[in-house]
This record gives sequence, structure tokens and C-alpha cells, in this order.
Amino acid sequence: MSIDHLETADPRTIDAVHAARMYYFQDMTMAAIGREMRVSRSTVSRLITYARMSGLVEIKISSLSGHSSALEKVFADRYHVRAHIVPVGESVGDLDRLDRVAMFAGRLLTSLFESDMVMGVAWGTTVSAVSRYPAPKRTHNSHVVQLNGAANTRTTGVSYATDIIRTLAAAYDALPQGFPVPAFFDYPETRRLLWKERSIRRVLDLQQRMDIAVFSIGVLGGAIPSHVYSAGYLEENDLDALAADRVVGDIATVFLRSDGSYDGIELNDRSSGPSLELLKAVPTRLCVVAGASKLDALRGALAGGLVTDLVIDDVSAASLVVQDH
Repeated sequence: MSIDHLETADPRTIDAVHAARMYYFQDMTMAAIGREMRVSRSTVSRLITYARMSGLVEIKISSLSGHSSALEKVFADRYHVRAHIVPVGESVGDLDRLDRVAMFAGRLLTSLFESDMVMGVAWGTTVSAVSRYPAPKRTHNSHVVQLNGAANTRTTGVSYATDIIRTLAAAYDALPQGFPVPAFFDYPETRRLLWKERSIRRVLDLQQRMDIAVFSIGVLGGAIPSHVYSAGYLEENDLDALAADRVVGDIATVFLRSDGSYDGIELNDRSSGPSLELLKAVPTRLCVVAGASKLDALRGALAGGLVTDLVIDDVSAASLVVQDH
């Protein structure tokens, strides 16, 4: 924050900037800062937290060449992705594992998203967790657009998906854009006709301009069920068809196999999600994965070239590398 801006800022913001400068730039302890500012150590801690959460401080962690973890290098060499391995350990429970990975992904997302960008977001259990953790950052002329519809025969799904989109957009002062259509249409022809409507074309055109796509991989089963499989989006006959097509998971309700292929999967013709060809054209494709249950589907996404940046816990990352050795 510049001196000119500080002159018009509220006292708490001024104190937060001063505390943050001493803490991050001068390596002063919180106790020393408290003595300098004549406040308690707990007040200093709150000021520094406020500086981070309000966007006054932006933290970036760089992986310098030669200093990346061995696992990250394996992912770069073998899978051609930038992997961000989150230290979690085997003793951590599934919910805590997801939470730690989501927190890392939220902070990373802040470092990737800039002004004049369009971020496409696929709703789901993991991305919902990520949406709780972005560090606020002011951007201009930026958009956050929903990638796939959320309605099904039991619910509109609007509040669930909208909360994710609005939360991420608010973190970056971006414009949110929902996608008020079903997750899956009953008939492929319905989707083809609706995609011609100008109101829908406006959302599709925004998706075409994506600079960043944020998604996880949905799978059937696992300790933490993927929302598309647990919230009534798929009927029994749909699941049978997916099994017959050897489907291992989905990205934004578009299904794929373990070799990365997705052609000939009937349900994709009725999905409101973006084609995976469109997804592959997005410059930054951030995939967030926590837990071993998603490894088969992740392998398919990597084989299909659908991921540029991967955030994954260390145990799952090591397991994938061993399995593919």
C-alpha cells in the first residue's frame, strides 16, 4: 500500500500495514512489534492476520529450479504438470486432508488470478472447500464463471453452485456469472437448442475466454463422496451406462476413462459441462485432488492432457507415482 493511500486509510489499516512491514520486512517478533507500537502481542497477531486476509499482504511461495521436492519433479517429468505437493501425512483424516489441500489451493489461486482474467469454476465438494480459502485480492475487469449447470430432478442446485461462484468472485472483486441450466439434460437435442439462446450464449462465450479453469475430479465412492454422485444427479441406469463405458470419473460433469479418452460416452452428450477439448485450450487448468480414491480418475485427466497445475496431498501423490512406476 502506498503512502498516499495510507494517509486516507482507517487507523486499523494503518496499524496493520505498519505491523506487517515490521513482521515480514524486518523479521521482528510479534513481541518486539508490540513494544514498538505499544500494544499487546495478541493485538499484533490480529493486525497481521487482518493484513493477510484483507489483501494488504500477498504471500507467494516460489519453487526455484533445483529446489522442488523430488515428487514435484517426478510429476513434471512424467506427467508434464506443475505439481504442488501439500505435506499432510498418513495419520491425517480424510476431512482434514481435504481441508489442508483446499487451503493451499485457495492461496495458490490468488497468486494465479489477475485483473482482466476470466476464471471458470466447476462446482463440487473439493472446489467448495477451496472457495473458503482464497486470500482476498483486488482485481479489475475480471470474471468468475460457472462451468456446468447444477439443477437436477430433485433440486435446482442453484444455491450450492452460486455460493461457490459468488464467494470466489467476492474474494477478487470480480463479476460472478452463474449458469442456470440442468447438470444433465434429458435429451441431447434439448441442450443443442438451448445453447442457441442468446442468454445462454453469453455465458458460453465467457467460458470460451477463460484464462484459468478450477476443478477437481468427481468419482463414485471414496470417504468423501463427490457431489455429482451423492446428490441425486445420476439415476441407476446412468451409473450402469457409465460402468459399461469404463468411466473412472468426471470433470465439470463431463466423463472420461482412465486413458484420458471421452469420446462415445453417451452421458456427455447430455451434460451441461464444457467439452474437454475446450478445457484443454485454457492456459491454466488447476486441478485439486485430496485422497487416494481419485487416483484412477486423476490418471485419466493427466493422460488426456487436461491439467497444467495440480494441487495434491503428499500421500496420494506418492501412491500415484509408485503405482505408475
